[in-house]
Amino acid sequence: MKTIVKLLFTTFFVLMLAHFMPGVHVDSFYTALIVAVVLALLNIFIKPILVLFTLPVTIFTLGLFLLVINAIIVMLCDHLIDGFTIIDFVHALIFSLVLSICQSIVSAFYSDK
Repeated sequence: MKTIVKLLFTTFFVLMLAHFMPGVHVDSFYTALIVAVVLALLNIFIKPILVLFTLPVTIFTLGLFLLVINAIIVMLCDHLIDGFTIIDFVHALIFSLVLSICQSIVSAFYSDK
């Protein structure tokens, strides 16, 4: 149940960011739901591999390179899904940063304590 709620919140955030950011476009709610699922799967399977390969750069930049990895994950999602478009890397970086902040806020309020 907790995973479904997080996916629905992520879907909502993707729709809102696409509405307010001029460089991001999502066709429909269904597309945003697919984006949320694909982002979750990419974060589970691909992100740890990228973090492992870029560990020296991440340590050298004191963890700031993880923002670049998040943007790469979002751009990979853009290439995998037809109805989801991000025009360039800067918009992907901003999108991933704002999405991460929104997800963190929801996780703080929706924790099982």
